Amino acid sequence: MTAAPQELQGSVSAPGLPGNVPRVEDRSEQPVTESDVAEFRMVFDRLCSAVDSVVVGRRRVVELVAVALAANGHVLIEDLPGTGKTTLARALAAAIGGSSSRVQFTPDLLPADITGGLVYEPGSGELAFRRGPVFTNILLADEINRAAAKTQSALLEVMAERTVTVDGVTHRVPDPFVTLATQNPLDADGTFRLPLAELDRFAIKTSLGVPDPDYELLAIDPLGSAGDVSRVTPVMTPADLANWSKRLRRLHVAPPVLAYIRDIGLATRAEPRLRVAVSTRGLKMMVGCCQVYAAAQGRHFVVPSDVQRLAEPLLAHRLVPAQDFRSTPAPVEEILADVVASVAAPRPQV
Repeated sequence: MTAAPQELQGSVSAPGLPGNVPRVEDRSEQPVTESDVAEFRMVFDRLCSAVDSVVVGRRRVVELVAVALAANGHVLIEDLPGTGKTTLARALAAAIGGSSSRVQFTPDLLPADITGGLVYEPGSGELAFRRGPVFTNILLADEINRAAAKTQSALLEVMAERTVTVDGVTHRVPDPFVTLATQNPLDADGTFRLPLAELDRFAIKTSLGVPDPDYELLAIDPLGSAGDVSRVTPVMTPADLANWSKRLRRLHVAPPVLAYIRDIGLATRAEPRLRVAVSTRGLKMMVGCCQVYAAAQGRHFVVPSDVQRLAEPLLAHRLVPAQDFRSTPAPVEEILADVVASVAAPRPQV
């Protein structure tokens, strides 16, 4: 195990995603050990390999989404139809185990269709709360941007607070609760733009794209395993994932690295080409995902390169360009890359 630079050392806590289905005791308050990091790295690789066996040729995306899940963050996958978005979401749900629900978002979908609501019980003559599909460990929100904004808003509370409030009564969803949402490009027919408040609640936004020709050959092979989610077996339980997510929050992040993340956020707010910059929620999620990513690399401390590696998938979807900016418009990904390059990264002190 590579030792941390001196200024990065301190109390650390990185969970290891546990091994196979046997339950792991809750060690979220205990310091992390090198064996914990090794265990996390091993099971993280096992999780990604299980998903990669049916979503062939997308290992980088699978690892990115797995980082978000281990950080207890929601994931938005945007791409054209037929690229494997739903297969990826279903494979991850199968690998994690536990309960999962799927909602096909349509323009006529109502908020109560997602969260549940009060229904009349003929036997008792009273109104009773009937739980909706959000009461699950993994919510597969398919083509989320085909529903109207009113329905999108129904997800805001449950994505942020993990609770649903109906008629003044608060109901807590299972732990962990993660939304794996897919959406078609905004220029596709029948799509709506997601509210900024909802976009900000997604830890990561990514896309799959078309696989390399060799992998695409495997994907269309009728005798292959690509797309067959039934072949994915659980490598952990939801309780395991919840326990390790808690431990990962204690993975060591040196003050200079925290300041580096903060400074990137400040730089987006000072960037004249942006109308909406990174929120504090986005920076906090950046810290959590960097902790998971560092542990997946076998380290019990975060380094600046972790921040740089995750900047685009974690921050780009939270940015809105200034439409009245006088220069040639640039994609938010390009603007973000310029911002990150402009912020000096901390250097290790020997």
